[in-house]
Amino acid sequence: MLERFMLQGPQDARFTILLAHGAGAPMDSASMTSAAEALAGAGFRVIRFEFAYMAARRTEEGRKPPPRAETLNPEYEAAIAALEVSGPLIIGGKSMGGRVASMVADRLYDRGKIAGLLCLGYPFHPPGQPDKLRTGHLAGLRTPTLICQGTRDEFGTRDEVPGYDLSDSIEILWLEDGDHDLKPRKKISGFSAADHLATMAETAKAWAERLPV
Repeated sequence: MLERFMLQGPQDARFTILLAHGAGAPMDSASMTSAAEALAGAGFRVIRFEFAYMAARRTEEGRKPPPRAETLNPEYEAAIAALEVSGPLIIGGKSMGGRVASMVADRLYDRGKIAGLLCLGYPFHPPGQPDKLRTGHLAGLRTPTLICQGTRDEFGTRDEVPGYDLSDSIEILWLEDGDHDLKPRKKISGFSAADHLATMAETAKAWAERLPV
């Protein structure tokens, strides 16, 4: 059985990033692992954790559906409280994990508990349901935020997202032809998944260095 947290990257890193997984895949999925490795390679201390419903899937029969994202807010805050981090902490995650982090971010930022928010493939709306936006709280977000999004992400494409009401505290890195896992079709885009992950990590590093900490 996995430990509650998965850690990688230099112990003496200036910034620590706490990442939560998406709705359907665990913290050690290929996508989460690749992203964490890229961020660690850029010099971040990266910590992954798992929500209780996902951890239960490792020991119980059957697959319980994920709960409503907002019901996971206390679990995310509990994970932060359980960490012993010296130095600036950035929270975030993949898809739903980043959405949950975005819902608790401002309260933590105002208390000086976190320095920023990093979302990998933000789920702006469910696939095929562009009218069901999950952006209401993003209009007034005060926490410095970086969203890394594939241009063809079915949860929010480059054609759709610029029309949303988003806070000026949010920066978006668009990765050409990337899907919800930031993966491009190499023959179409000329980029590989590794290229996009490297760009994501390098951009996150430069963004973090600009944070007011």
